[in-house]
Formats: sequence, structure tokens, C-alpha cells
Amino acid sequence: MKVLVLTYYWPPAGGSGVQRWLKFVKYFRDFGIEPVVYTVENPSYALEDKNLENEIPRGIEILRQPIWEPNNLLGKKKGTSAGFLNSNPSLIGKITHYIRANYFIPDARKYWIKPSVKFLSNYLKEHKIDVIISTGPPHSMHMIGMELKKKHAIKWISDFRDPWTDIDYFHQLPLTKRAIRKHTRLEKEVLRNSDSVIVVANTMKENYKSFAEKIHVVTNGYDAENQYSEQILDENFSITHIGMMNDDRNPKTFWKVVSEIVGENDEFKKDVEIKLIGKVSDACISEIEKRDLTDNLNRIDYLPHSEVLHHQRSSQVLLLAINDVPSAKGIITGKIFEYLNAHRPILAIGPTDGDLSEILNNTNAGIVVDFNDEASLRSSILEFYRLYKEKSLIVNSMNIEQYQRKSLTKKISDIIKSL
Repeated sequence: MKVLVLTYYWPPAGGSGVQRWLKFVKYFRDFGIEPVVYTVENPSYALEDKNLENEIPRGIEILRQPIWEPNNLLGKKKGTSAGFLNSNPSLIGKITHYIRANYFIPDARKYWIKPSVKFLSNYLKEHKIDVIISTGPPHSMHMIGMELKKKHAIKWISDFRDPWTDIDYFHQLPLTKRAIRKHTRLEKEVLRNSDSVIVVANTMKENYKSFAEKIHVVTNGYDAENQYSEQILDENFSITHIGMMNDDRNPKTFWKVVSEIVGENDEFKKDVEIKLIGKVSDACISEIEKRDLTDNLNRIDYLPHSEVLHHQRSSQVLLLAINDVPSAKGIITGKIFEYLNAHRPILAIGPTDGDLSEILNNTNAGIVVDFNDEASLRSSILEFYRLYKEKSLIVNSMNIEQYQRKSLTKKISDIIKSL
């Protein structure tokens, strides 16, 4: 069976967006599926990790076409992402934000839709493909998939790594009512025309099920092959956050509580190390400085994925901050699954009744503290610290095997074959 995967993010892209379909493609052949990947010839990736190219299976067909992206003309700098919208832009910044939000719908890759449909239509005339899969964001990939389905009467699966109008930063965009209506209409059109829809969380499924007949949850995961032979823990009481920390993900209660404990306990002050690995917003840094935690901060802007895995396994505690937004209950960041594979205690800050909380409860891998629950956060940190001092800070997680990338690939392969 042969599938055509439409993805903007592909090695050498770095960050979380590339991981999901790189791993599915990596294991598809184990389940009788031959992937063909369609991606960008000249992308403008915010992050790059050339090491990920080593995980592309040998001999698979990769189709590439050039793209014209207007982001550079509109002042978007390399190394930024949609989650890092400037909360206090200049006048020119406000204008460019407005243009991007209201004239590039569904996103700035919209100019790749028509040439991609033309190129792939010619390809489909000469090559047999059983199923097309589009993964977004960017949601322009879904528009390509939908057009190909209509033109060639071929089965099509839309995969939502993140929601569309319910994504965490959607409320920050300076959208007109007309633009919101257009986003909503396109989102529903994609859902209704898909032969199957795949989402990463139960809340997304609930939100989408009235628009899609067949909708499945296939979470992100961890790759069991990415293991280290030994686990050497940090000497300090390290609390590590991996990945982007933007303004919405700024855990102000965490900084406040840690600052108070530091002020009360000299030994804790000497031991604690806060590691932030990934891009961090200015507001987060300002809050850390305001709380006099700079001396306890170890900030690392970006690391290749292989090095990130090492830091996850060596940290005493892994910190997970969920975006404090209306859609918080449905947010499951991709890093949670690699956190599970690191086998270190997880301290999450977010809704205690959301999808993330359900995963941590079912795996016994950590705890979730609500955004503003200072008392619970304080007691949790102090308990982790007590166990650290006693050299008994461990985690007895369970049921994490269901999140192995290979297991998840089998699940998605079954969905493909069911069509």
C-alpha cells in the first residue's frame, strides 16, 4: 500500500513540528505501507536540526517543490514562530501582524497550494497512490489534500497536530470578523471532506466530531530507539523545561513560589537550578529577573534533538508549562511523551481536568498543579526536593508503552488500511 504524505516540516527542520510524521514515515514499512513524502524545496524553517536527516528511511521517495513565502517581506525573522507573537509591537509591527492575519488565510503558505496541486496531479497520473495524508499546521497542507481528493477521487486523511481556530495563539491574532468566518469555514470544509480525521487529543476529537464522520485520536509519542545506556542525574536539584516558553506559557506562579522558597531556605537556594532549553520570551525572562532567580537560571537557547534527550534523562524534575489560554484543557505538548520516556518526575502546571492531566494520572508519571494553586505547587516542589536530598527522587511510571512511536504507527496504519 502506498501513501502520499503532505508536510511542510521535514528534515532539516528542527523543533516539534517535524517529529510526528518523520517518525510515522520511519516505521511505516514495518506495517506494509510505503510512504512518499511531498515537502518544500526551499523552506524558511524557524529551527533546523540536520541530525534528524539520519532518521529518514533509505530509499523512500521525497518530492520537493519550491515555495514563495511572504513572511520575510512582512518582517517575520528567521528563528521566530507563530507562538511568539510580539505582545507590544511597533506601528509597523501592528500593520504587518494585521496583514498576515487577514490576508494570508489559512496561512502564509497559501501560495504553495495551486502549484502543489498542479505538480501532484501530474504525479498522480503516472504513479499509483492509495491514500493522501496532509498534516497541519500549516493548514495550507490540508487545502492541497482536499483539492487533490476532489480532482482525483482519492482517499484523503487530514491530520491535525494542533487545532485550527482553537490553537492557543488564535486569540492573539488581530483578526477581523470576516477573517474569523473564513478560517472557521475552511476548517469545517476540511473536516467534512476528509475521509478520516486524525487528532492528537480527546478534547480535539470532541470539538471536531460534529463535523467529521470518522475521527481518531493518535497522540504524539516517543521513539524507543532514542535511549541512553545509562542515566547520570544532575548533581544540582535541576528543574528543566524543554521547548518554547512564550508569554502564554509563562508560569508566573512557579517563579513566585520558587523565589519564596529560595528566600527562606539557603540550602535550597544553593541546590536549585532552573534549566530552560529552547526559545524563551522576554516576559518570562523579566519575571525571572523580577523574582531574583537569575543566579539559579541555566538558559540554553536551542539544542539538537539528541542533546535534548540527554538533558531530559539527567534532570531531577521535568517542568511542563501549559499555555494559560481558553483552550488549555485540550493542549498536550509533544514533549510530554519524551518526558515519559526520560523516566524522571514530571511537574506540570495547567488544568487539573485536561487531557494532559489524564495522561499523567494514567501513567503515574507526575503531577499537575493548577495555574494559580500556589499552595499545591509549593508542597510539590518541597516534596521533590526532600526526596532529592534523600537520594530517592524516582518515578514509578506505567503504561507508557502505548506512546511508543512504533506502536502509534501501527495505529495510524490500521486507520489507513481501513479506508
